[in-house]
Amino acid sequence: MSLTTLSDWPVRTLWIIAVLLFLWLASLPLLLLPQYLLAGCALLAFYLLSRLTTTPQSLHRQGNSPLRVLVILLAVFLTLRYFFWRTFNTLPDDDPFSLIAGLLLYLAELYGILIYLLGAFVNINPWRREPVPLPEDQSLWPTVDIMVPSYNEDADILRITLTAARDVDYPKDKLNVYLCDDGGTLFRRYHHSDPAVREEAHRRHHELRALCDEIGVRYLTRHQNNHAKAGNLNAALEHTHGELILILDADHVPTEDFLQNTAGWFIKDPKLFLLQTPHNFLNPDPIEKNLSTYEKMPSENEMFYGVIQQGLDFWGGTFFCGSAAVLRREYLMQIGGISGDSITEDAETAMDLHSLGYHSAYISKPMVAGLQPETFTGFISQRVRWAQGMMQIFLLKNPWTRPKLSLAKRLAYTSSAGFWFFPFARAIFLVAPLAYFLFGINIYYANLQEMLAYALPHLLAAWGLSNYLFGKVRWPFVSEIYETMQSLFALPGLIKVFKNPRAPSFIVTPKGEFLEDDFISQLAPPFYWFLGLSLIGFAAAIYRYTYYPLDRDVVIVVSAWAVFNFIMLIGALGVLLERKQRRSAPRMVLPEPVPVMFNSATLPPVKVAWVHDASSTGAALEAWFQSPPALIQGQRVRARYRLAPADDWSELPILVRSVRHVGSSPHQHRYRIGAHFDPRSDAEHSAVVRLLYSSSDQLEHNLARRHQRMTTWRGLSFVTSTALRYGVEHIRFVVLQLLGKSKESHD
Repeated sequence: MSLTTLSDWPVRTLWIIAVLLFLWLASLPLLLLPQYLLAGCALLAFYLLSRLTTTPQSLHRQGNSPLRVLVILLAVFLTLRYFFWRTFNTLPDDDPFSLIAGLLLYLAELYGILIYLLGAFVNINPWRREPVPLPEDQSLWPTVDIMVPSYNEDADILRITLTAARDVDYPKDKLNVYLCDDGGTLFRRYHHSDPAVREEAHRRHHELRALCDEIGVRYLTRHQNNHAKAGNLNAALEHTHGELILILDADHVPTEDFLQNTAGWFIKDPKLFLLQTPHNFLNPDPIEKNLSTYEKMPSENEMFYGVIQQGLDFWGGTFFCGSAAVLRREYLMQIGGISGDSITEDAETAMDLHSLGYHSAYISKPMVAGLQPETFTGFISQRVRWAQGMMQIFLLKNPWTRPKLSLAKRLAYTSSAGFWFFPFARAIFLVAPLAYFLFGINIYYANLQEMLAYALPHLLAAWGLSNYLFGKVRWPFVSEIYETMQSLFALPGLIKVFKNPRAPSFIVTPKGEFLEDDFISQLAPPFYWFLGLSLIGFAAAIYRYTYYPLDRDVVIVVSAWAVFNFIMLIGALGVLLERKQRRSAPRMVLPEPVPVMFNSATLPPVKVAWVHDASSTGAALEAWFQSPPALIQGQRVRARYRLAPADDWSELPILVRSVRHVGSSPHQHRYRIGAHFDPRSDAEHSAVVRLLYSSSDQLEHNLARRHQRMTTWRGLSFVTSTALRYGVEHIRFVVLQLLGKSKESHD
């Protein structure tokens, strides 16, 4: 029986019977010894079967794995055993405060279990979709408009994106590139109340028009900034005519093969409205940067783009993520363009079109290189907007009220939107141990033996399943740090939306920030308070363990929970020490060294030279000269490179920033050269972009080199050691600052 035949009513009936039987078995009450045996056998079977199968990130619809389904069902079975026991045996009822606190904790756990079950459903069989080749007859290819919406991004960032968009491998008579500038609107230039805003809008308008003329792309703006990004794109739709629309954020640089890998699907499937691709980033997010994990482990977004979107694609529920996506104009215009009732217009647009019966698709090949916010403040601004937007969608356009959505798509959208409600649960998980330690509020009725029989198997299975599904793209317990840090700031934003679903406004995420020195984030104080309360809570726990011997089982369990919370909070301190960011552009490691030749009569012959890593501003070269070269800092040298032996050489002028002799032999002298790119013409700018961004294989290589699975216990050890190391660095930094200020005051 295939998972894809769920829409047939006889099959659906059999599935309903099977699910009810499964729930009945999971709910059967057992004495402790049989429960120990059942949980032990289920865990053993789970871990043995998960070892026999790997996380299949290349399954197709025809390749559904029964073993994979069995592994998921074993983990879900143990979680449901815990849920039924937790529901009927552990809720406190001895006083109103304990009842309320216990119910809040229960609801937080219930939310977590629901999202866990929805996640298991979504990811039961991820589909790795391959590109569909375009027909040989180019007259059959659809016309494409590439739209780059911008508000306040720097011209240097836009030049790179627009150049790469113009150079995409696609017939030029079928391709138009548009910069949709919302920072130079007529209103901002002529009618804004602030003269400084008017002046900046005029400067930006003229600068970007000149840039577009130089590159050979089209400049669009509008009268006023209504409805933010959605309104900007909709205004552009009125002046463009391409059958397909590729939307790129201002910092999302496309590879040359983007349309070659995506446009074919729109010919194959006439009802396809969306083909989404991953958002791939060249720089670490603030948590990765400040904890120094970027080169060690997969990035946080890879769980979504590496597995979850493929799981959604299996159920037909892939949604628009705002950029790196191709949409069909005909269907988009049927709903009036990009939807704008929420501040996550992308997912809202996808649900509106799914509700009309149109299809979406996802290709997991990374084909854009973008930037993440450099500071924790910028990161939080972005994530709060996502959380608020998803809650808006759930309140204003609930998937369960859309009559034409399939059951699978309703579940998929519930999973995607419901995930962002995690701040409510995380806040309760942080506060609940303190409520018990400090006020004696009973939040959970169970002894240690019952916890070992029900709660521990559930936790082990949940951790194991998460590692089974996402292990190569998300290490164990990393999500806990991310969610803990976001919760304290997203929670007020979610409450605001709950009170008034139309209240939030679109805020542009700051990117490309330059940080001169280390500093403590302005968002640190709430974490100081929670750490202080946690230390007081530990003192209260010792008191309770000593003077209330009958409560020792509960104190042990809650203390373990509080220690875990404390580790997450200490890790948060490590993130909140913002590390300096002086590099103006992120470096990219090239999967294969790129050969370079120098065109200079003043230099001796070069036996060979290579580029090993580069950014949009410069590169590290390694060169072997026949005799010592006369290179000096600041010298301008013309160089040539080629990406493949069959390619033509591309000219690229460089300025020498540093020269270091690293070795010699009788016939060659090895030097490492720090080179700054010095493009003066459009062709030279194009050469820089092509070196860095032309190959999607290069982006795949940079992702894959960090893909390695880590066991649950190694993951816990890694997160703990990283949190303690960088949390202590934060404390040391604060102490040194206070001592420095104290010394200054005495002087």
